[in-house]
Amino acid sequence: MWRRVASLSPLISSSISSYLNQAAYKFKIWESFTTDIPTQAKGGLFSKGKAPFITFVLGGPGSGKGTQCAKIVNNFGFKHLSAGELLRREIASNSEYGAMILNTIKEGKIVPSEVTVKLIQKEMESSDSRRFLIDGFPRTEENRIAFEKITGAEPDLVIFFDCPQEEMVKRVLNRNEGRVDDNIVTIKKRLIVFEALNLPVINYYSKRGKLYTINAVGTVDEIFEQVRPVFAGISCELAVPISPTSYD
Repeated sequence: MWRRVASLSPLISSSISSYLNQAAYKFKIWESFTTDIPTQAKGGLFSKGKAPFITFVLGGPGSGKGTQCAKIVNNFGFKHLSAGELLRREIASNSEYGAMILNTIKEGKIVPSEVTVKLIQKEMESSDSRRFLIDGFPRTEENRIAFEKITGAEPDLVIFFDCPQEEMVKRVLNRNEGRVDDNIVTIKKRLIVFEALNLPVINYYSKRGKLYTINAVGTVDEIFEQVRPVFAGISCELAVPISPTSYD
């Protein structure tokens, strides 16, 4: 998958330059958005109780990570938080910040890290679960650093669904969910940006021994058979036993 980055270097260079030029615009969104969400108190996101088990779920658009998250939830009782869904929910609220997020996505750009982290943080703090799948985040090193800084936490595990670009494009076009960013031009922009900016995140967690790479080609069940052993082992180690049948 990552060999394609070299062949797309002119496009990537342009995309990264555009991404970096959005710094002032992103700060404007962040500064406005965070007036409505309190800053985390000293002691970290989980100072009020036992630290949770956090899994980052990474993969390009159409890699099937959302589908696999649903199966992990059903079998192992994790709480699924989709970064993309949280952003779309904010857009659907018709707030000023939702409108700015919508424009950013339409242009194929990445929403400010702090905005996404605050949305994730809010959901985690309001949940009774202590086992989280964070789907589609972090996509960049900036995302990763922002998550650690704001929440005071790191993931225990990172799952990467590795899927060929052609397969991801086909899946996104076929899912027909009416999403504003699901057209072929925007999909290709998203893939270029994803491949360029996500590789450092993948490498970072690989070096830290937290990365599991899943071959995301095959049927849903075939792919899940690669995922199942990872979470089966983890579930046995968690302090509170998980009963898969209780989450059906």
